[in-house]
Amino acid sequence: MDEFALIDKYFGGRTRMRPDVCVGIGDDAAVVDVPRGHQLVMAVDALVGGVHFDEAAAPRAIGHKALAVNLSDLAAMGATPGWATLLLVLPSVSEVWLGAFSDGFFALAERHGVALVGGDTARGPLTVGVQLSGWVPANRGLRRSGAGVNDDIYVSGTVGDAGVALRQRAGALSLTAAQIEAVHRRLDFPCPRTQLGQCLLGVATAAIDLSDGLAADLGHLLAASGVGGRVYLDRLPRSEVYRSHQIKLGWDTALASGDDYELCFTAPPQKRPRIEQLARELGVPIARVGVITAGGALHLLDEQRSPYALNHAGYKHFSS
Repeated sequence: MDEFALIDKYFGGRTRMRPDVCVGIGDDAAVVDVPRGHQLVMAVDALVGGVHFDEAAAPRAIGHKALAVNLSDLAAMGATPGWATLLLVLPSVSEVWLGAFSDGFFALAERHGVALVGGDTARGPLTVGVQLSGWVPANRGLRRSGAGVNDDIYVSGTVGDAGVALRQRAGALSLTAAQIEAVHRRLDFPCPRTQLGQCLLGVATAAIDLSDGLAADLGHLLAASGVGGRVYLDRLPRSEVYRSHQIKLGWDTALASGDDYELCFTAPPQKRPRIEQLARELGVPIARVGVITAGGALHLLDEQRSPYALNHAGYKHFSS
């Protein structure tokens, strides 16, 4: 099967039709209409086999996650997703693999209204790259900068479950079958918080998605905003699986394992009623975990409100 037949069979006819797509798959480039009064938001991520995922991982999960990580980036900007392009580098062509991969990709794309409008295929080490574009009302998008002293720090969902799954896969943690299924789903099929991000426009002062770990990603937000922060570890939102293994996991897994794809955001205290309302309306747990302070440091405080020293700084490419 050549690349044109591959595209036609697994991607060309499966994307949803959107009226704002003027030119889609099949031309040299895509052309789309951006809604009047809005700005274009773009994100791109590459997932490399053996680095970001096990090459033996379920292809449906790889397809899902390749899009999910970009949806999470747009969620952190408060953006509405619209159009994606896909780069797929394959060591060989497996129709079974491609079928499952595209099923995972398009199932998530359909749920979020995303149209695949172009891309490229090549032969080489297994790599999946997705560029996702969307829009926000002009000059209203969320940024990492903007947090102010005395703002509350919030985290959606729960943190650390993907790290728990990785520890279990490495043989470092014993879980029940039900617990394994729960945490592996968080790792393989993350749920990007796009609706929450859109609802935080005009509510949050700053936001970031949690991909490299709460401590590292919150640190990026603090640096961009020129502020510091205090996080109370006993307020971190953790699943029942995590809590049942808290003694062995400690706090580092929740703070630094990454792959959470939740939102961390800040908001002034007067927004607390609105945020509690959003949590109820959207059915998304939102935990108030700390406060923004003056200065540029992140202070982690344990249950006794003593300083906690993090042993792992979060994922970094090219680190020694």
